[in-house]
Amino acid sequence: MRFSVKTGAPLLAMALALTACGTSGGDDDEASGGGGEAGTCEDVALGFFGALTGSNANLGINIRNGAQLAVDQFNEENADCQVTLEEYDSQGDPNQATGLATQAIGDDTVIGIVGPAFSGESETAGPIFSEAGLPTITASATNPALSENGWDTFHRILGNDDSQGPAASAYISDVLQSEGVFVVDDATAYGKGLADIVTEDLADAVVGEDTIQTGQTDFSATVTAIRSSGADAVFFGGYYPEAGLLVQQLRGGGVDATFVAPDGVNDPGFIEAAGDAAEGAILTCPCLPPEGNQEFADAYQEAFDTAPKTYSAEAYDAANVFLEGILDGNTDRESLLEWVNDYEGDGITKSVAFGESGEVENVAVFAFKVENGEIVSDREIETD
Repeated sequence: MRFSVKTGAPLLAMALALTACGTSGGDDDEASGGGGEAGTCEDVALGFFGALTGSNANLGINIRNGAQLAVDQFNEENADCQVTLEEYDSQGDPNQATGLATQAIGDDTVIGIVGPAFSGESETAGPIFSEAGLPTITASATNPALSENGWDTFHRILGNDDSQGPAASAYISDVLQSEGVFVVDDATAYGKGLADIVTEDLADAVVGEDTIQTGQTDFSATVTAIRSSGADAVFFGGYYPEAGLLVQQLRGGGVDATFVAPDGVNDPGFIEAAGDAAEGAILTCPCLPPEGNQEFADAYQEAFDTAPKTYSAEAYDAANVFLEGILDGNTDRESLLEWVNDYEGDGITKSVAFGESGEVENVAVFAFKVENGEIVSDREIETD
């Protein structure tokens, strides 16, 4: 079935107004204890931290564009408070995260980060941002352990894998009614973390497990193991470059098991890599389906000549949390962090409020399906 949005999006017009105008306050509002006068600012920047180049660049570009749209709309409506978006291209590589995070905290104009985009780089950069008091809101890093490190600066605007993993398991067991599942992970903090949750949830239904590596291109051993297991479903924890090649080789090896993968695969790059073999794949995501918010989708299309994709709307919401705070006079890291910690407001993806650990309180997970060469919405996944 086609999906119709159940949460978050009904207040679209108001959310877009907030994007343009910041908070409901304006030049006459008093600053909320921040470092600048409400409605005015100078030398203020947000940062985007994630992959803009490299094999996983599509996901990072989706996020950067969502944040950039929010900043551009804000600047158009606030001549006295112009905000720039600094880009930190990590290529999704944790090894680059230390240098980039150090660069970001060394720039005093950067008072908030949309990101980091990936769980591995978040593990590396998180302590650095925490030490510097630089608030972050990730639109995509879903490893649950990230909010368990005591970093007051960490915030996540979508559900973590403790929601996505059980949702994927529920889809496999309840919708697909699979009797045998083979679980594969890519050895990353994100991919293995999700695969472990699915393995634990499905328990006796798991007929085999394997681990591949990022950048790997030959999956013949994994294909043989899956074929020998007799699995009728395959869950892959990882990202779209490897997922596309894996499913292509599965189909070439005579394996027709339903392919299920998480948000890191929910990108057209998966179809580009897999070709016709992607057809019928199920992709999960704790993110708003692109068609769920038409006004946002139209604005994004006009700005970037492409439709919004996975995480674009979440990044838009994340940037707007910061921008509302800046317009309210919070123009230093300390006051903006306090603003984010206490934030409550309606975004285009959900009503946004962060718990004590930085997790967003309103969570939903959706299933998507590759159909006729496109990723289309399937349903919201109900879990116990």
